[in-house]
Amino acid sequence: MDKYGTIMQNSGLPGADAPKSSQYSTVAMSEQLTIEYLKHCRDLTRGFAYRVFPNFWREWCKQILEVAEQAKSNKDQVALYEIQNLLNAVQQAAEQEFCQHLANGYVKFKNKSLNTLTGEERFSGDILSLVEHSDLEETIAITSITHRADNFFAESLWALQQRLALLNDGEKIDERTNPASPVQFCEALRKVLTNLDVDVKTKIIGYKLFDQDVIGMLGELYDELNDYLIRQNLLPNLRFVVAQEKSEPVREEAIQDGPFEQHQTEAELQQQALDAQQHQRRASDKLLSGALNPNDIQYQNSLLNAIRLLQTHVTQLMPAIQASGFTGTIAQGGAPAANSAPANAPVAATPNTPPTQLQVYNSNQLVGVLEQMQGQAYHLSQQALADHDSGPVAIPVQTVADVSRQMMQQIASENVNGAVEASDMQTIDLVGMLFEYMLSDDHLPDSVKALLSYLHTPFLKIAFIDKGFFEQPEHPARVLLNSLAEAGVRWVSNDGSDQYDIFTKIKTTVFRLLHEFKNDVRIFAELLIEFNAYTNNVARRQELMERRALEKAQGEEKLREAKLQVNHEVRSRTDNREMPSAILLLLLQPWSDYLSFVLLRYGDKSESWARALKAIDDLLWSLEPKTTQQDKVAQMELQEPLRNLLERGFETIGYEQAKGRKLLDAVASLQRMALLSRKAEPAPAPMRSKLELLAAEKAGHSSAQQQPVSTEEAKIVDSLKMVEFGTWFEFDGGKRLKVAWYNKKTQHYMLVDQQGRKVSLAAGLQLARDMIAGRAKIIAGSTKPFFERALENIYHTLNERADNLKTGAAS
Repeated sequence: MDKYGTIMQNSGLPGADAPKSSQYSTVAMSEQLTIEYLKHCRDLTRGFAYRVFPNFWREWCKQILEVAEQAKSNKDQVALYEIQNLLNAVQQAAEQEFCQHLANGYVKFKNKSLNTLTGEERFSGDILSLVEHSDLEETIAITSITHRADNFFAESLWALQQRLALLNDGEKIDERTNPASPVQFCEALRKVLTNLDVDVKTKIIGYKLFDQDVIGMLGELYDELNDYLIRQNLLPNLRFVVAQEKSEPVREEAIQDGPFEQHQTEAELQQQALDAQQHQRRASDKLLSGALNPNDIQYQNSLLNAIRLLQTHVTQLMPAIQASGFTGTIAQGGAPAANSAPANAPVAATPNTPPTQLQVYNSNQLVGVLEQMQGQAYHLSQQALADHDSGPVAIPVQTVADVSRQMMQQIASENVNGAVEASDMQTIDLVGMLFEYMLSDDHLPDSVKALLSYLHTPFLKIAFIDKGFFEQPEHPARVLLNSLAEAGVRWVSNDGSDQYDIFTKIKTTVFRLLHEFKNDVRIFAELLIEFNAYTNNVARRQELMERRALEKAQGEEKLREAKLQVNHEVRSRTDNREMPSAILLLLLQPWSDYLSFVLLRYGDKSESWARALKAIDDLLWSLEPKTTQQDKVAQMELQEPLRNLLERGFETIGYEQAKGRKLLDAVASLQRMALLSRKAEPAPAPMRSKLELLAAEKAGHSSAQQQPVSTEEAKIVDSLKMVEFGTWFEFDGGKRLKVAWYNKKTQHYMLVDQQGRKVSLAAGLQLARDMIAGRAKIIAGSTKPFFERALENIYHTLNERADNLKTGAAS
């Protein structure tokens, strides 16, 4: 993973200290140590698998049972019950086989023979054979899972692979050769399922649960593996940082540990939080600019290959449908209505035209038709926005069905016998599904969807002019569409607002494309450069505002954490203990403020913190009635130093002198009563409850947080912990806010608006309750570009269409 750099403080290899400039790959390790470390890593991996696999398998069986209960026919229901019984019967054997495959991966790793395929190599060859054996869909499912996991666990995987390289004679490790990478777990499951008579739909249900219950938990395993290897002194101080720019080459340095470098300082921890946000911002900026990494390119290519194969398969199935007389619905937006023409026959623009009279339009003629339609789209969009100079506007959407109908009508108006080749119809269908997805994409605000819908015609035109449009993930037209969509998500809301005048910039880009694009595809690159220059400037301004908001929020959260810790310490000493009102007031207000000051200034390991806590214990002890002379003498010796300490605390926080003296006088009076063996009158229950409630609220405990948490709320709170920085929420009225930071200790989410201004620090529980009530929803993540999401949707749409066609042919 060359895009990441390392900062190392001591290479940490067993039995040797590396020179400062040495590469860790040059240091040899004994065979015995290598085997010992690999065996332990294997055992950790196998132990993890034994922990998580049974729950996954049970959930899969439970899900199949639920699907069976909703089956449309007795035949389907019986088949699903049989599969469920089979899975129940083989669970233990499957578990053992799964774990054994993972263990074998370490043996192959040691022998340097581990090289697990990750991409589309699995599905090349005869399409019918592959679809029947479900290899295509299974491979796409695995690729999708591993693609997400590799990104999500990038830091832990990178560190693990650096350390495993030391056990591999310094040779570089990637996901294919890492015995604990996500693809190894998916491959192990694939091998288990190969021996089971399970249909593809049931397998896909299984893979979805596997992604959630096994792959989603891999962070635990990677922490265990890295911690173990660190304890063995393998790169113990490895740091994961993002390389700055290509002009600044990343270096690997080995610097000797100093005596005070064994533990991270508070400043380092804060810097790591900022680095994490910076890493997310860079990833998000790449998404905005449309930049793709090699994994994105490989994954999108594999999706496109699968889509092409499915399109061919659907075309080949059509004659069987026609022969069977099937008249049911294929799928929404599915294949054309059945007729007597062969599957690969041209499609007539005018219905019922005799095949012998058809005159097929070539690509140049189709481009001419689309050129006229593009002019119409330009005038329609301009008219719709004529009375609006700025701001998002809800204009009529140009639907996919409208574009298809207009195209056929335009051909028919030119030539009543005009027709379109079946292969060209596949291109029309593919572009149509792309824009169909765009119009249904929750990520995009409605106003942006409507505006971008007018790009259907020019994008259909470029698909005929430049065959590389679909073949090249980094094609300027695709990258431009990614950038337009991402800018819409970031800076346009469904409440009718936008930031930095971004809607006007998108509108200008759309109008220029509709007006200026003839046959020269360079216009896409030109518009991409202009649009990205504008949005990059906006992103930098937003980043500055977000960073300021983040630093302020982190300071507020640090204070909140301190107050929570203080409140816990005080309440642990006062709860279930009767005490006078004056003492409760002293401890829950001025002394709690002093404790917060000490904690923030000196930390909870300091003598000052220990002294301040001991003062509470001494104060409470001094109020207890004394019955022995020894206790009375001890109290007399304690009272003066304790009073002086309380006075200094009050002075430190600037507590009002009159109130401070009154409290100290009350303490002295109560201590005299204790020396006379008399017990002070406790605070009335209502007053105590009020004081404790005020202190809890001041510490950050809300009344909502103290209410019972339902199972559904707890589940959503847990899922929110996995939300990435950059994820967008949409609230009532269409307002969009982004997660800029998350505090694991307080479980608060910093939400910023589309300018980067902090709006709130929302508690996870409150977010969960808003989502359950329908007041908030997650609308976007930050890792997948628009075109990739669209290709995934097209793949699933075509796969569903193929299933429906097979069902129709069999009926």
